[in-house]
Amino acid sequence: MPMKAQSLETAQPTEDASVLPTVHQLRAQLPVSTLLAAQIGRHREAIRRILHGEDHRVLIVVGPCSVHDEVAALEYGERLAALADEVSDRFHIVMRAYLEKPRTTVGWKGLLYDPERTGSGDLNQGLMRSRRLLLNLAALGLPLATEALSPMAMDYMEDVISWAAVGARTTESQIHREMVSGCAMPVGFKNGTDGSIGVVINAIKSAAHSHHRFGLNQAGQPAMITTAGNRDTHLVLRGGRGITNYDANSILSATDLLATAGLNTAVMVDCSHDNACKQAERQLDIAREVMAQNRAGNAHIRGLMLESFLEYGRQNDGDELVYGCSITDPCIGWEQTETLLRTL
Repeated sequence: MPMKAQSLETAQPTEDASVLPTVHQLRAQLPVSTLLAAQIGRHREAIRRILHGEDHRVLIVVGPCSVHDEVAALEYGERLAALADEVSDRFHIVMRAYLEKPRTTVGWKGLLYDPERTGSGDLNQGLMRSRRLLLNLAALGLPLATEALSPMAMDYMEDVISWAAVGARTTESQIHREMVSGCAMPVGFKNGTDGSIGVVINAIKSAAHSHHRFGLNQAGQPAMITTAGNRDTHLVLRGGRGITNYDANSILSATDLLATAGLNTAVMVDCSHDNACKQAERQLDIAREVMAQNRAGNAHIRGLMLESFLEYGRQNDGDELVYGCSITDPCIGWEQTETLLRTL
C-alpha cells in the first residue's frame, strides 16, 4: 500500500536556522587593509615559488592543531613571527590558524562553530572572532594556513589565508576539489585516510580545471560560481591507517606517481597524524629524517607540517585549562619547536 503523506499540521521542523552576516558584510566590518592585502599576496607568491622549485627554501606550516584560545594563539604567533625572521634564509614559515575541526563522529567543531565550547554553537560569534583573530595574526607579518573544511566558511576567511589544506577525509570530495579550483592561494591535498596517493592525483587534476559550482555571492544570494582552476596544488603525505609514508621509499614512490601523471612533484610531509601515530614527540624525529632526505638531494621535498603550541601534549576540554595546551590533537611545545627549527 502507498504510504500516506505526512500532514502539514503534524510535520515538525528538523532544523533551526539563524541568520548570519553575508560575506560582504563581515569583510566590510573587519576589512583587510591595502597594505595587509599586499603582504598576503607576497606570502602566497613566495609559497608558489617554493612549490614550483623556484625558491629553494623549505615551507614550514606549524602551529596549534586547532585554535581554542585566541589570546594563546596570538602569543604563539608573536613568538613564531620573531623566529620566522631569524630563519627566513632557510625556511618560509606559515602559522597554522585552524578554525574548523573535522570529526570522525561528533565533538567540538572548532572556534568558528562553537567559540565558547558550550556545545550550543554560535556561528555568528565564531565568524566574527575567527576573522578578527586571522587579521591580528596576519598583522604580525605571518602567512597563515587553515584547513578548507567548509566551502562557505572559506568565502568568509579566504582573503586572509596564504596556504590551505584539504584534509584526508575530504580530498575525494568533488565539492572541495571545485572549491580549490577557485582559491587564490596554494593548496595542499592530503593523502587518503588509508594512505592512498591516487585520490590526491585525481584531486590535483580536478582542481586545476575550471568548474561551475554552487555558491553564494558576496550579497549572500545563491549563485553559479565559475572558477578559473588552481595550478598551485600539491601532495601532503600524512600516513594512513597503520602506515607511515615519510621514509625515502614512500616519498620516491609518491613522486614517481605524480611524475607519471604529469603533475608537480612537490611534496609536503605532515609530521603529525598517522605519520606520528598520534604521538606528538615523534614529530621531532620525523622532521629531522625528512630534512636529512632533503639535504641529501631530494628536491621534491618542499615542505613540512608540524602541530605545535605553547605547551606540550593535549588536555581534555573543561573549566580549568592549561594555558597554551591543545584540546584536540597533541602538540609539541614551544621550546621543542624553537630548538627543532633552529637545528634543522
